[in-house]
Amino acid sequence: MMVSPAIALAFVPLLLTVLIRYRFHLVLLWRAVVLRCFYDWSSGLTREERAFEYVLTHATPGEPNSILDAFDAWCHSNEFISHIGPKKGKILDRLVIETSPLCVLELGTHCGYSSVRIARALPVGARLITVEMDERNANIAEKVIRLAGYDDDAVELRVGVSEEVIPRLREEMGVERVDLVFMDHWKRCYLPDLQLLEASGLLGRGSVVLADNVLFPGAPHFLRYARACGLYTLRIHRATLEYSPGIQDGMAQLEYIGVNVDT
Repeated sequence: MMVSPAIALAFVPLLLTVLIRYRFHLVLLWRAVVLRCFYDWSSGLTREERAFEYVLTHATPGEPNSILDAFDAWCHSNEFISHIGPKKGKILDRLVIETSPLCVLELGTHCGYSSVRIARALPVGARLITVEMDERNANIAEKVIRLAGYDDDAVELRVGVSEEVIPRLREEMGVERVDLVFMDHWKRCYLPDLQLLEASGLLGRGSVVLADNVLFPGAPHFLRYARACGLYTLRIHRATLEYSPGIQDGMAQLEYIGVNVDT
């Protein structure tokens, strides 16, 4: 059945409206999916391995700022990687400096970008434990972290799923309390991992949880729980998605206040 030109033309304004409204999402789709698939096929390397090759040839070993700048340059001009990026990274930097944590837990190491951001702002003697479930990404992250000049005493990388690592932190790693948690792994894991941290007794009064991408792609169950459970104060830092200025996103900052004894 042929569609008449008049009917087809009637859909043109709607199509243009959709294209204009979602142009940034279409660019993200192109950079994050289409280009990635093409380069995976043509190079035989993963996106993370390609990023590391760039960092290795453009950054100065032992200089964390140089490594972060190289990552940012690659992500701006080449492919999209969903780590925190420079703009939201400043929120993380400020939080680390303000809280001066002695023990930080990062869930979702990915390439090690945020691990380096956290490590460079930690006080002397502090410890960062970072967890990555993908072994291939963990290998890249390990190289990035060591390239930045941090040894295993400062930044310890654990390979495994967060729901298995968290319950072992106290027994295997001697962690009694986590002062700062940074979540940037699978969004569906945010809520169960938060509740697992509570059940494991690893959060104390004043412990802070910072969760990325709570608005895009979003973590609605996590936010609903944080607002309703009464265990946290909640603040949303509104920002744009990393390396995608036209897409609105945000980070959730939770401070653990514990059970209200009056209730």
